[in-house]
Amino acid sequence: MIRYSCDICKRDLDPDQDLRYVVRMEVFAAIDPAADDDEDRDHLQEIQDILERMEDTENDQIGEDVFQQLRFDLCPECRKKFLKDPLGRDIAKVFGFSAN
Repeated sequence: MIRYSCDICKRDLDPDQDLRYVVRMEVFAAIDPAADDDEDRDHLQEIQDILERMEDTENDQIGEDVFQQLRFDLCPECRKKFLKDPLGRDIAKVFGFSAN
């Protein structure tokens, strides 16, 4: 039997009694078009070349710099909190960091 727990509050989620929510995120490097004088560039080929180089390297950190998929299980209470502030902006305000 697969056991689930909320990735925020760590509460065990009973599949027979608790509703479980899944949050999926993709974080990827934005590749903006270059200046107009680069119209002859094959951007898709450049992306393909980058991906091939990533496959050849043994450093997983480079891959995470370009693309990352995340998945989280949430309980109903944490889902509500997450949807109110998905980027955690309100939490940063509570800490009141100095401007030094």
